[in-house]
Amino acid sequence: MSVFVLQVCKVETQTGMGAMKSKPWLLFVLLLILSYYRACFSIAGDTLSPGQSLSGSETILSPGSNFELGFFKPGTSLKIYLGIWYKRFDRTDIVWVANRENPLSDSSSSRLELSKDGNLVLLEGSSNMPVWSTNLTLSRSNSTEAVLGDDGNFVLRDSSNQNTTIFWESFDHPTDTLLSGAKLGINKVTGKPKQLISWRNSEDPAAGAFSLGLNPNGSNQIFLEWNRSQIYWSSGLWNGTSFSLIPEKAVIFNYTFVSSKNESEIFHLLSL
Repeated sequence: MSVFVLQVCKVETQTGMGAMKSKPWLLFVLLLILSYYRACFSIAGDTLSPGQSLSGSETILSPGSNFELGFFKPGTSLKIYLGIWYKRFDRTDIVWVANRENPLSDSSSSRLELSKDGNLVLLEGSSNMPVWSTNLTLSRSNSTEAVLGDDGNFVLRDSSNQNTTIFWESFDHPTDTLLSGAKLGINKVTGKPKQLISWRNSEDPAAGAFSLGLNPNGSNQIFLEWNRSQIYWSSGLWNGTSFSLIPEKAVIFNYTFVSSKNESEIFHLLSL
């Protein structure tokens, strides 16, 4: 593909506009080349700012190139989703999906942008009705920006106070993957449990049958549930150093469990 492009560019340079008139197909090829280069270089860095939009094959890349955010089609499916994946695996290992229940159908008109009220919105076509949104009430809507970190966390924050003011983060809304530094527990904003929920199948990221999270009834243990109602597996109670039903040798990562009067949560740091 690259050799073909270089050859066409060379022909156009030598023959000039005369060749364009006598060979109109060269204009078509030139348009294809321009589209090719736009797809390759329209990368938004790690930040989506007001007035920008992400569409088509454009992506946001974390500073150290660990993670990438953009549009993808799982397997042979024609449905389109906005997600985050490990950069080095090229969209085959998806760790987060925004619109898992509401797929898009037209990649050319699908776009992610910041709305006038400061929220992240996913739009399709000419409709102003978001397919997906962070759906927050923000007091400083004109100063928000969205940033993808090297930990895989996609954050909506105040651009004037980047270190402290985070309005929304993908870590609070996991799909089926718990990344290093992410937590399971209760979402402090929505009051709903943060759970890992399986994909419906390998080509459909909609919520599947299995979910993993802390026991919502208050006991300090992890439940793997079927259909969000029937306990399929339990970790056993936390005894201060580990979960009673998880053999120590079976743990391939380090985790920390935090329990207090007001909240309980678990998070892990990978130790591979």
